[in-house]
Amino acid sequence: MIKLGQYNKLSVVKQADFGVFLDGDDFGNILLPTRYVPENTRVGDTLNVFIYFDSEDEIIATTETPYAQVGEFASLRCVGVNTVGAFVDWGLSKDLLVPFSEQRTRMEEGKPYVVRVYTDKASGRIVASRKFNKFISEEPPQVKVGDKVSVIITDITDLGFKCVVNNQHWGLIYRAEAFGKLFIGKKLSAYVKTVREDGKVDLALQKHGKARVDDLSDKVIKMLESKGGFLPLNDKSSPDAIFSLFRTSKATFKKTLGGLYKQRKIRIEQDGIYLNK
Repeated sequence: MIKLGQYNKLSVVKQADFGVFLDGDDFGNILLPTRYVPENTRVGDTLNVFIYFDSEDEIIATTETPYAQVGEFASLRCVGVNTVGAFVDWGLSKDLLVPFSEQRTRMEEGKPYVVRVYTDKASGRIVASRKFNKFISEEPPQVKVGDKVSVIITDITDLGFKCVVNNQHWGLIYRAEAFGKLFIGKKLSAYVKTVREDGKVDLALQKHGKARVDDLSDKVIKMLESKGGFLPLNDKSSPDAIFSLFRTSKATFKKTLGGLYKQRKIRIEQDGIYLNK
């Protein structure tokens, strides 16, 4: 069954001067225009293509990579507004519509917005929405404490950074535990800290406890080995400098250095850290 707004592996059934036709099952033959056809493609080959509607509302295939598929959240830039809604650039030749009815506030051209891509049941068209609650699963999250998950930040509140977890559930990174540059629309990996009774997920940006330190210890040693045994960082370095290299907080970095120092794997000097040989 063809999945509109997603990638599909389809067989080439016919070649033409303007492209190739792919076997679309119930949708019939689907055109992949010449500019997207891989070199040396032949009848019988299987291609991984994205299926969507072109400007004439005809089903078409492309090998371009969209910024989001149906069922996913992404931060997309508004490139225009007309009488039916706003249009966002999702990486394809045809922009994606966000109807006025799916906007929380009126969208403005030039600004980025987090949206959820979906198929409208009434029209069958692929569109996007800024109203997220209806897309959040009511089923309990199938994750446990310590699991690594994918998140996108959708809002900033007094408590912290509100996220969508694995495109399905609400999550929160508490402000007091946040570090690095976090902003609305940013996609990142996080770790499950708690799964609450209401199905929402409390998140951490680092692994918990000893596992976090052990993981960073390995990264520090490997980085030192790749840099000739020296790094211009130490426990006095700025949080930004530490984060830019190791994507961790200064507190965790200092704890990790302390452990490596006690194990006599490194020495800490004013100009940085050295790998003991």
